[in-house]
Amino acid sequence: MKTLAMRLEGCDLSDPASLETYAKQLEGMTFREVLDLGIVPDGVDRDYGNVRYKGGMGTLIEERFFGYKANSDQEPDFAEAGVELKASCVNLKRDGSHAAGERLVLTMIPFDGPIEEDFFRSHVWHKSQKILLIYYERNKLRDKYDQEIKYVKLITPSDDDLKIIRGDYDKIAAFVKAGKAEQLSEGMTTYLGACTKGATEATMWVDQYYPPHAPAKKRAFCFKRSYMDYILHAKMIGDLQPAEMIIKDEGVLDRMSFEDYVLSLITPHAGKTDAELCQMLGLEYRGNKAQWSQIVYALLGVRGERAEEFEKANISVRAVRIEEHGAVRESLSLDTFKFREIVEQDWEDSHLRAYFEETRFLFVSFQKQGDRICLAGARFWSMSVEDIDGPLKDCWQRTKDVVSEGVELIVTLDRHGKPIVSNNLPKKSDRGSISHVRPHTTKRGYRFEGGSVIGDPDRYGDELPDGRVMTKQSFWLNSDYVYAVIRLDDEN
Repeated sequence: MKTLAMRLEGCDLSDPASLETYAKQLEGMTFREVLDLGIVPDGVDRDYGNVRYKGGMGTLIEERFFGYKANSDQEPDFAEAGVELKASCVNLKRDGSHAAGERLVLTMIPFDGPIEEDFFRSHVWHKSQKILLIYYERNKLRDKYDQEIKYVKLITPSDDDLKIIRGDYDKIAAFVKAGKAEQLSEGMTTYLGACTKGATEATMWVDQYYPPHAPAKKRAFCFKRSYMDYILHAKMIGDLQPAEMIIKDEGVLDRMSFEDYVLSLITPHAGKTDAELCQMLGLEYRGNKAQWSQIVYALLGVRGERAEEFEKANISVRAVRIEEHGAVRESLSLDTFKFREIVEQDWEDSHLRAYFEETRFLFVSFQKQGDRICLAGARFWSMSVEDIDGPLKDCWQRTKDVVSEGVELIVTLDRHGKPIVSNNLPKKSDRGSISHVRPHTTKRGYRFEGGSVIGDPDRYGDELPDGRVMTKQSFWLNSDYVYAVIRLDDEN
């Protein structure tokens, strides 16, 4: 067991630097080793070793390492130092690197009283101004007390990040004050999100303080998982491969929002062809859709296709082609999913729901005009809660049901005698749908009951719960839904 190099008496609870120095000794320790130190503040009888304990690891560290009795008020944990203690997890990736495992919840969004209009007087600011962040490695094969603490650091948002966070706060507060809290989602903001917070679906819903007092899910202010991943690699590990920043003038966010600034770099060029844009930007013209994202980043002043702000905010840039008559040519593809995973998930914890709850999109549209392709416009968008928990959920649930009950794989022959495999997963043509399921590629991989094979199942297939193998599948947003999104005049 690791021994402490300094005793608790050497830690000044009113000094942020002293708190960080003392906490650094946690690196390499497990939570069980923290408990074994035997530090217990007066008046605390919490039985952390009990398997029924459901409290957070941050509370354990606060009480059993700092000897400071935890409280549930809105002041920072170490009020004299203005420091909030937060323990969060990192996931170990296959390549041995770490990734932030979750968002960082800061404080509840009030639903039973007014929300503070001034960000710098809000509980969010008090909780995020100085955070003593403790990252432990999440290992599902180990008991929670045997998880190892990997990184400890005192962090505070940079001035540029703070301007964006303040804008996010103002946007969330505006929805709450307008009585529209039920429309909030994490994807509608940049770094500071509004995440759901409740033990069960039944306990999540509460009537709002502001008229019309509509029921809405309880939500909390949080730093998004993508932002916490940036903090992990840039501030704590120090291994982040730098990406170019869009904001190069520190004063620009004093004049406009981040989103308005991004759009101001793109929309003035509407009407120019992709060839003209390449010439203007010094890019070699290739005449294909693959180059459109490169054009977008170049308009933003970014070489390559990585922007720091987009990575921190989980913003997905999507170039969309509009046909001359006004329809979107292609549906929008998402990542493949695993059949066995989807049958084990609930909707609230599903990868698909998390993706659309947390992701913001920058749609940049290019429209065909005769034999030319012209930049048509750009807009930020996140899927509404109504669509996430409505038609998107319906598509996901039907997919889960079909996979659970056994996918129907029907083999027919085309006019050349080659096999065609159809299935009963959700289709684009289904009435009222906004999404469907199909593969990314024309490559096939099937292994049927009895062992017969079509294509390469080991390379292109995924095992179904019943042991058969089917070509890997993805969720897609329907092209008509995407077209409706990019035509909207106002953001959701």
